[in-house]
Amino acid sequence: MTSVRLDLKTETTLKRLTLRRGQTKSEVIRDAIARLAEEDGERVSAYQRLRSFIGVFDSGGQQLSENTGRKLRELLDERRRARDSG
Repeated sequence: MTSVRLDLKTETTLKRLTLRRGQTKSEVIRDAIARLAEEDGERVSAYQRLRSFIGVFDSGGQQLSENTGRKLRELLDERRRARDSG
């Protein structure tokens, strides 16, 4: 565990980021450290880079993951028919 003292400007920026991103202060700080580590060439997993986005998107109840194979096949068949007839 680590404690950090921030100047007023940095604290204000941190609060703004937490509100805008919907994250806790700790999450914002962890993300910032991960990005700095990545810039310095440390290996960061795809999960670590994307974890702030996981579970935050809503499909509006469209069940987008259902029948994806069938839908892709239909799309590809449609494109092939359009190409062959054009």
